[in-house]
Amino acid sequence: MKDDLPWFDPVLPPDGLQSRPREVDVSLTGRCNLKCAYCFYADEMAGLSDLSTERWKACFCELGELAVQRVTLSGGEVFTRPDLFELVDCLIDNKMRYSLLTNGTLITEKTIAQFETGKRRQRLDSIQVSIDGSCAGVHDKSRPPKSFDRAVNGLELLKKYGFPVIVRVTINHYNVHDLENIARFLLDELGLSGFGTNEAEYMGSARCHGQGVVLSEKERRRAMNDLVVLNRRYDGRISAQAGPLARLNMFKEIEERLQKGETGIPGRGTLCSCGGVFSKMAILHDGTMVPCNMLPTLTMGIVGINSIQQAWLHHPSINVVRQRRRIPLTALESCRDCPYTGFCAGGCPAGVMNRFGRLHGIDPLYCYRAFKATSDDENEFERQFTETL
Repeated sequence: MKDDLPWFDPVLPPDGLQSRPREVDVSLTGRCNLKCAYCFYADEMAGLSDLSTERWKACFCELGELAVQRVTLSGGEVFTRPDLFELVDCLIDNKMRYSLLTNGTLITEKTIAQFETGKRRQRLDSIQVSIDGSCAGVHDKSRPPKSFDRAVNGLELLKKYGFPVIVRVTINHYNVHDLENIARFLLDELGLSGFGTNEAEYMGSARCHGQGVVLSEKERRRAMNDLVVLNRRYDGRISAQAGPLARLNMFKEIEERLQKGETGIPGRGTLCSCGGVFSKMAILHDGTMVPCNMLPTLTMGIVGINSIQQAWLHHPSINVVRQRRRIPLTALESCRDCPYTGFCAGGCPAGVMNRFGRLHGIDPLYCYRAFKATSDDENEFERQFTETL
């Protein structure tokens, strides 16, 4: 039996869509001073050229005219662009706030001083630094040698001068056994208020390294268990919007509702997991507009050539992602007989596209039925959830 998918006009935006994005993710450059083993953006780095300073400024002026509220600047590595602060000033002139994503290795006292000009600090929401281990011996296994000390130095400088710094830990094969030490290092030794986690996805450079960097199912479950214990110890200071902890939190909610006799969660039961495309979009470093920087093949035009607002409202590449939420899971052959469809949202569209080359499907990592069925045994499954409830 084939999937029974609803028809829709992909050039018509969903009812109630705001006329412009509230936020935009901008990959300013494909250049990076590191070459990490799991970089999801590696494929784009190799094949695209950076926009010039003037073309980025024109783009930011267009975003300002649309009353976009904030922009997240990433790369590559944003601090490899010598015109970074000139571009930041352009964002500020166009009445936008901004955040930065960085590997931290290029942050120096000189870098810190440049934030003191104009309103650069006042308009800065956060700087996210990637730390993937409690020591160089762990961190540098998935990142180039000697990157840990430089990243930590950058992080400590940001903390010393009172910047709104956050840390993201990408859990992978090399650091999954180091989570307790990572938590101790970041929260106890460095005194951070918290840190976020996600997981190395099988895309970009991770495709080349395969199981050498991405988690096995056994490692993923270990990460779930360890993060739950650590989060209890540290009073909820470890967060996640994706990865093992986010999935376990979702599965925990399903289990709690099942124990109450419920058959679903309001708003679930369709491919509705991604809400980002209703408030934000992304621009790659060559100016290509896409729904999300993890969906680089769904192109929506080029800034400076195509209207950002028209692409936001009417391009099929973003509307097809939005319209996924009209697809009930019962319309998918793989899910038609699943008793948990009322709880499911289908998982990340980028995960689905990466694994299957299409959008209409579910990410198996977010499948509760698969998670429950592949537990080592029923007692292990029950113990895992009993400890987290």
